[in-house]
Amino acid sequence: MRLLLVRHGETPSNLDRLLDTAVPGPGLTALGERQAAALPEALADEDIDVLYVSTLLRTRLTAAPLAAAHGLEAVVRDGIREISAGDLELLPGDSEQGERYLRTVFAWAAGDVGLRMPGGESGTEFLERYDAVVAEAAASGARTAVLVSHGAAIRAWTAARALNVDTRFAAAHPLANTGVVVLDGSPSDGFKALTWAGATVAPAGEGGPAGEPFDPAG
Repeated sequence: MRLLLVRHGETPSNLDRLLDTAVPGPGLTALGERQAAALPEALADEDIDVLYVSTLLRTRLTAAPLAAAHGLEAVVRDGIREISAGDLELLPGDSEQGERYLRTVFAWAAGDVGLRMPGGESGTEFLERYDAVVAEAAASGARTAVLVSHGAAIRAWTAARALNVDTRFAAAHPLANTGVVVLDGSPSDGFKALTWAGATVAPAGEGGPAGEPFDPAG
């Protein structure tokens, strides 16, 4: 299965750099609406069979133009919502507490799944809910599935599950609004990342370290 993980469009909380993870969350800014409107053209070469969104409003608004362009109905699943900030909710993402949020997220990706977000979920709980939606998409028989999700969730899940993306890479490469991570594989055989925000991800031993963008010019 070809799996496209798409971050939602820009929100007011993104502008204010806040950890805003609660449901239903904010809508999109004017720029976010333009980003959403541009998605059908950006993904014009993709033959999309199924489209999933999270329970947060911003993913549904982001997916709407893509759903209309492909004649699809977006399937809403709580499993791909953003990682709950718990006690850190609405604190500045660039503060010490915001850094604690990301440290926890990437500790999960590195294998410390028993660690719990302060007042929130554990890595085990996050990965189980996200895995369930990916498994549902695979079981549907879809050749290409799009999941419109969230930045920290996409980065953490990809680092934990993609065979050629490590935590160091995911932590060092934030995903811009409507940025896309493209993977290929299955829940049973595992996934490999093909591109990250448009840059090719090299397989281990082919052109560079695992999880590094491949640059043929060196």
